[in-house]
Amino acid sequence: MKKDIHPDYHVIDVKMTDGTIVQMKSTWGSEGDQLALEIDPSVHPAWTGGGARLMDAGGRVSKFKKKYEGLGF
Repeated sequence: MKKDIHPDYHVIDVKMTDGTIVQMKSTWGSEGDQLALEIDPSVHPAWTGGGARLMDAGGRVSKFKKKYEGLGF
């Protein structure tokens, strides 16, 4: 394997949106730098499950639900 082609892997501080700081290993920045996040797992809907709505474009969801309504969905 070639030497000196991989980036430096070091510990940085990651500041979450609520102000807590977590230490993680990363190739970003340099040792001891702080990365401030605008969106993190504690507030993002993908992880919290909040506010997601299913848009029924053209009645496809309704058609699917009607087709399989007796199967326990």
